[in-house]
Amino acid sequence: MEDSLSATVGRLLRQRGLYLVTAESCTGGLLGHLITNVPGSSDYFLGGVVAYADSVKQALLGVRAETLAQFGAVSRETVLEMARGVRERLCPPGENMARLIGVAISGIAGPGGGTAEKPVGFTWIALSTPDGDGACSYQWSGQRLQNKHASAEQALRLVLAYLEGHGLPTG
Repeated sequence: MEDSLSATVGRLLRQRGLYLVTAESCTGGLLGHLITNVPGSSDYFLGGVVAYADSVKQALLGVRAETLAQFGAVSRETVLEMARGVRERLCPPGENMARLIGVAISGIAGPGGGTAEKPVGFTWIALSTPDGDGACSYQWSGQRLQNKHASAEQALRLVLAYLEGHGLPTG
């Protein structure tokens, strides 16, 4: 499923002359892996940042310390700042940000780390696009690897929905 999904996303990015950049926390680079499994993905995938630690989210993606302190790493606010930040920081010199889509993922893959408010499997995914930004939360019910895979695949689905004209994620 993810290979054809990745290929479809790639085909649409190429057709529209758009580029994709990623900011990943709980998925640890899995989204970038799925994207680059497609031959020719260098035409539309510029790169990504794996920002597992909060300090890296701040240093490389520009997530504000205040955001992390108030809302936590797994929050709508943080994942939106991650998506905006990766888009800004990985924009090539001389390139227009209007051609970049940033996608960010932050969640609790498990088996530990969950709380009553944010249980294992709870994940936020955001898009930052030329048309604005949006984010959705999800609650996966699998084990660690299943939760990581579900998050990466859902991120691809959100990019696909945006490319197909269904707008930005909300929720």
